[in-house]
Amino acid sequence: MKKHLNTLFVTTQGAYLAKEGETIAVKVDREVRLRLPVHTIGCIVCFGNVSCSPFLMGFCAENGVGMSFMSERGRFLARVQGPVSGNVLLRREQYRRADDEKGSADIARTMVIGKISNCRTVLQRALRDHGEKMEQSRLDTTIKRLAYYLELLADGHPLDIVRGYEGDAAHSYFDVFDHLIVAQKASFSFDERNRRPPLDNVNALLSFIYTLLVHDIRSALEGVGLDPAVGFLHRDRPGRPGLALDLMEEFRPFLADRLVLSLINLRRVQGKGFQKTESGGVTMNDETRKTVLIAYQERKQEEIYHPFIDEKVDIGLLFHIQALLLARHIRGDLDGYPPFIWK
Repeated sequence: MKKHLNTLFVTTQGAYLAKEGETIAVKVDREVRLRLPVHTIGCIVCFGNVSCSPFLMGFCAENGVGMSFMSERGRFLARVQGPVSGNVLLRREQYRRADDEKGSADIARTMVIGKISNCRTVLQRALRDHGEKMEQSRLDTTIKRLAYYLELLADGHPLDIVRGYEGDAAHSYFDVFDHLIVAQKASFSFDERNRRPPLDNVNALLSFIYTLLVHDIRSALEGVGLDPAVGFLHRDRPGRPGLALDLMEEFRPFLADRLVLSLINLRRVQGKGFQKTESGGVTMNDETRKTVLIAYQERKQEEIYHPFIDEKVDIGLLFHIQALLLARHIRGDLDGYPPFIWK
């Protein structure tokens, strides 16, 4: 089984990353603040004014450690990676599937089934844990509606129909998302999903964690030899990692959305940690961003049962496992892609 490696998040402005022997050194004001062996790191994510030596970039590429650069607010800027891994025949088959309407629809349908199933479980868990604080009838209605979409998706459909069901289900789910927030309602209320920029504190949290999630999934796809840019559910668009966004769908509800709810309901983040910019968007301050990054890393280290492989694994390994299962399906080793469905 592949070992789950840590992600190094660097948020200190002015930090400089360098290679020292077989280690990664993080320097601030020319003083080494952290030194880590490269074999313990899966990837590095730098936020804002953080620079790296070219020798470190080459060292990381040789050792399969991806490096991503974000703006201080979490917007993706660039990525450094080594030679493309994997069998070229796998990518050729991926491109053929992506160009085939039925082949794309079949894979997209199973991914959407995974997403909607996990959305239902998030709502069911919320009712079980905090039912007395929620409008139960609204959540029950939405749970039944999501079950209806799952019934519709049990049969094959054209790709546009699958996308339509996914969009309708997502709208129904987010329509009751505010009911899942049971603390700090004055600072954390949710009306609708918005982005670029997020217009409220909840959307700022969702967008930031989704960015972290797509980074991890992109790395997992590259690790098994798939092209993260060519997806099945999301249409091709220059610069967009379509397949990473596809695979992310089943992880959004139980990993990202539940983490946001946990941070708010357990008061690990507070309203004072957010600020509105001149453009009307909302961003997190440094302290809140670090709290979110720590919580995300902690969540990835928790164990969860994987029904398809029938064993417990670290949540952080799920991205690699699902990428591997998708690659096996595309190669023809599996009859269908089995999405991760949280129980």
